[in-house]
Amino acid sequence: MWASVIAVVGTLLGSVSTYLLQQRGADRAALRRDRLTAVTALTVALADHRRAMWVREDLRLSGADTAACEAARAESHATRSAITAPLATLSILAPALAAVAQDAATATYRLRGAESPQALNAARAAAITASERLTREASKTF
Repeated sequence: MWASVIAVVGTLLGSVSTYLLQQRGADRAALRRDRLTAVTALTVALADHRRAMWVREDLRLSGADTAACEAARAESHATRSAITAPLATLSILAPALAAVAQDAATATYRLRGAESPQALNAARAAAITASERLTREASKTF
């Protein structure tokens, strides 16, 4: 009789332990997937904004007509706005990456107001480097 009770209790404990381990693994996988999605969304948004700012500033520096400059300005406003959500999401889901993510965004914002084509290209290169650093750090984190 006692042997049967012990066998049933052991089976139940084994089932509960297995369930809890599987649930924990699934939760970790979901968090990892969400973090990866946030990093990907942010790097895409940064690349889009970097391109839009380079076009905008290149037009300004080359003395392009007002209509072209205004269109580029509107595009850069839209792409800058697109950075906000993934940056916030990443900062919440992966606080260890918050500083490096903010550095990548700040480096991208620095394309604005470049004093020369050379300064614009240098700012672009710095923004690319900062985005690559974000990707490297993210790969180490999760």
